[in-house]
Amino acid sequence: MLRHSVFAAATAALLLTPVLAQDDPPPVAGVAVAQAPEAGLGLCFGLDLAGTAECAQNECMEQSGLGAEDCAVNLWCYPHGWVAQVAVLHTEGIHWTKVICDEFDRETLDRAVALYCDSEYYAECFAVRIWDREGSVVLDYQ
Repeated sequence: MLRHSVFAAATAALLLTPVLAQDDPPPVAGVAVAQAPEAGLGLCFGLDLAGTAECAQNECMEQSGLGAEDCAVNLWCYPHGWVAQVAVLHTEGIHWTKVICDEFDRETLDRAVALYCDSEYYAECFAVRIWDREGSVVLDYQ
């Protein structure tokens, strides 16, 4: 019986050794978006909702020149995954930005953008910026 207990303890110790030797995984980040309709957009990546939402709202206010009451935080995506900022122009002339997030890879994100843009009511619809899973810009259509 003692031999079985010693063997079980030794096996467990050997199996846990690789787990303990691994580096800490990178922190998971989210993305927050604040928009003032037809005036401005703020988009920030961060580890917590409050700080990231505040960053997005400040970016929106800086870009638009409007106040906090006009720059509403309207998206928190956690974890953010692959992210696309999509510019949309309706056939009647109004325009807006759609942010698509939490896609597993670029291919899946491209399909999600294509599906969103597949509307007879859109005169134009395309991704203007794309971020990868690490939050690095991989497309900037400016």
